[in-house]
This record gives sequence, structure tokens and C-alpha cells, in this order.
Amino acid sequence: MERTMRSKLYIDGKWMAAANGRTFDVVNPATEEVIHKVAAATAKDVDVAVKAARRAFDKDGWPKLSGAQRAKYLRAIADGIRARQAEIARLEVIDNGKPFAEADWDIADAAGCFDFYAGLADELDNNPEEPITLPDARFTSKAVKEPIGVAGAIIPWNYPLLMAAWKVAPALAAGCTVVLKPAEVTSLTALELAAIADEAGLPPGVLNVVTGAGSVAGQAIIDHRQVDKLAFTGSGAVGSKIMAAAARDIKRVSLELGGKSPFVVFDDADIDEAVEWIMFGIFWNQGQVCSATSRVLVHEGIYDRLLARLVEETKKIRIGNGLEEGVLLGPLVSGRHYEQVLAAIEAAKAAGATVACGGNRPEGFDKGYYLEPTILTDVALDSDAWREEIFGPVVCIRPFSTEEEAIALANDSRFGLAAAVMSKDDVRAERIAAGFRAGIVWINCSQPTFTEAPWGGYKESGIGRELGRWGLENYLETKQITRFATGEKWRWYIK
Repeated sequence: MERTMRSKLYIDGKWMAAANGRTFDVVNPATEEVIHKVAAATAKDVDVAVKAARRAFDKDGWPKLSGAQRAKYLRAIADGIRARQAEIARLEVIDNGKPFAEADWDIADAAGCFDFYAGLADELDNNPEEPITLPDARFTSKAVKEPIGVAGAIIPWNYPLLMAAWKVAPALAAGCTVVLKPAEVTSLTALELAAIADEAGLPPGVLNVVTGAGSVAGQAIIDHRQVDKLAFTGSGAVGSKIMAAAARDIKRVSLELGGKSPFVVFDDADIDEAVEWIMFGIFWNQGQVCSATSRVLVHEGIYDRLLARLVEETKKIRIGNGLEEGVLLGPLVSGRHYEQVLAAIEAAKAAGATVACGGNRPEGFDKGYYLEPTILTDVALDSDAWREEIFGPVVCIRPFSTEEEAIALANDSRFGLAAAVMSKDDVRAERIAAGFRAGIVWINCSQPTFTEAPWGGYKESGIGRELGRWGLENYLETKQITRFATGEKWRWYIK
């Protein structure tokens, strides 16, 4: 590493140890070695962070800055990320396990996210209010957008810095202040974001980063009465608890939760292209992607040929430490998650599924949370393997006969985050896209994500949208201002 890894909390523009002095281990998933220790925030630490964010919002003037002034800070953060892109990407690899090429892409995207929201912050100055036409000419009215206040952001471990950017950038652009809690198993790059923000001169209290357990630090953010907005990405079970807790104070909530996304491949699709996108849709980031297209439906006319080709190419994927050249599949993020994914595969087999490829620890890897990319066939439609998120490099594949059957199977899920379709028939592809009950739909691809486009799901996959202008609106309130504009007297009570 080019710099010493940070270990302290970042609160009110200062680096500090946890109130009780406790830390937790940082484990490299490729080696299972403890490589660092990071402060474990207490509820007291979170209280200090929230109050700092409250002061920065209410008294120090962060929301009163022009959008252009806030944009300068955002662009400085983007520049700071780019200046250290390779270094931060390496941190992401040893913290999360993903291949370096993927991490490098993620860090570049994080910088781009800050740039994008800097542009939207500029636009807030150009569109400060919206006039409203009223039926009574004696009144004028306008709608204005204002920042919500203090945002508590709780992010997952699969895209550590990028998920931080998705929440911090629009919140700061809108004029909110933030208390950010990264996932306990991947805290390193969030602390680097704090350092970069500090170097950019971001005023104290505007961004605070508290590391630690979700049950302690995360819960303290959720419960704190001075937090106005909760933004969470993670599991549906935790999202449901956050929503219930937020109801006590009527906090604003945005939730980006799980998925079990379908990928429908028709018989006119090019098999090699379909195999490429199926693999990208499930093996990228070791399948630890909420939108992963983990349920693949293939027309019966090409099913056998496609499956054979998919197995052939999947076996070629190079597995290893993400810092090694050419590695395309790294270890899973933690020992606990590794055991959960293995257990899901065993449960699928017990329920009658066939392992067409993978399913085991690869040969030659005695240490590290490595798993072969896995293809399951003969998966029962009522089994957990088909219906529940495994969140690993595990794909379920089955044939279908008709377009109607494909749509029915695709939509038969409590989730509705993403879906994909492959067909050379553009009209059919658009028809299928319209039929999917999902917030994100890909045609002839899977997983490409752009900061400019909305991200979020239907059903149990969440509430609200991130990215694009929709992400900024997550952190804005709408205020109506109506004026009695005539010089005449109202004379209702006083004649």
C-alpha cells in the first residue's frame, strides 16, 4: 500500500478512536489473514456524528451554499479519487476480494458519480423554483426544492466505495449532510473517501464516516431522532426492519434491496453472445450483485446447445487472488458468506437440482473463500435455489416453450429488481421488456449500469430510485410558497 490504511472514525472533520477504544479485524478474503483493525463505533460515537451533521446543516450553512459552491467540493472529491484510483482499487481487492480490473472500474465509476452530481448541483441554481398557475388570480404560488436534512447512509459490502458514492454524492449535491456507515467487512475505502473529502476541504460535519457493526452503529443511526433520511442498500430482512424503525419518527426512507433476476433467452439469439452475457450477469463480482441475473430461462430449441457451451466456458474462468493478472473470479467476501453460499448449493442438491458445473472449492486453494462458478439445472420452481437470493457465483438455468411461459416464470417472484432478454427480434424484445415486472431491464445484455439512469426495483426489491436525477430527488423535499399578491383586503372576518 502506498499509504497506511486508516483505522479511526471520521467525525466532524476529525479522526478519532471509538468511545470505548474497541476495534474489529479486517480480513483479506483471498488469504483469510487479518490485515488491519478498524474502530468499532458505539452508539455514543454515532450520536456525536449525527449532532455534527445536524450542526453543519442547521447552523454552519452547508444547505445555504449555492449548488455551484457545493459542486466544487464534489468535483474536488472526484479528482481526489482519480488521483489515487489504482491505490484505492487495490484496497478494495484486499478488503472485498473482487478482481483488480473490476475494482478499478468501480473506483472510476465512483469518481464519475461525484462529477455527475456536481453537474446536477449546478443545475439547482438554474432551476431554483417552479411557478404554479392558480385558478385565483389574487394569489401566486411556486414550488421550491430544499434538502431533507441529515441523511443516514448504510451501505453493503459488494461495491464498497461505489455504493458510498451513490448515496454521498447526491446527498451532498442536494445540500444534505451525511453520516455514512460502511459494511463491517469492507470499511477501508469508505475511510479513504473521508480522507479525500477532508483533503478537498469539505466543511466539518458535512460528511461523517462511522465504522462498526450494523447491530450497533447502524442501529444507532436508524434510531437517532435527529436523522431525517435513511438510505439503505442491503438485504430485504434488514430493509424491512429499517422501514419499521423509520416509521416511528416518519423518517424519509429509500431502500435498494435484493433480487432474483430473470434472464430470458430466445431461440433466435446468438449462442456465444448469450453465454457471454449470462456469465457477465452472474459471475461478475463473484455473483455478489443484487441485480445478478441468477435465473436463466432458455428457449427449448437451443437449451441443450447453450447449456453445453455455458458449461464449457464457465470451466475456463480463471479463479484466484484478485491482485493476480488475468483473474476473473476472486474469493467471496467473508467466511460467513462463503458458508452460506455453500449451504445454499447443498440445499439445492437436496431438493433435486443437478450441478452441471462447479459447486465446490477449486483445487489448489486451501486458504481463502474460493468457490467454483456453479451452474444448477433441474431446479424445482418452488425451491429456495430458484426463489431466494444466493448472492454468489451460482446460476439456475431451465428451458421454456412459449413467450407467455417465459414471462410468467420471470415474474413469478417476490422480487422485481432487474430482468434481461436476448433476442434478435427487436419488437419481441421490447414486448418482453414491457412485460417484465422489474425496475431495471436489459435488452441483449445484462448488468451494465450508468449513473445517468434510474436504479431501483419493484415489489420486495425496494422503495425509491437511486442514480440519475432520481437519486438527487431522494434527498430533496418540495415546499409550496403561496403569496396573496393583490393589494385588496381579504375581509373574511374584518369587514
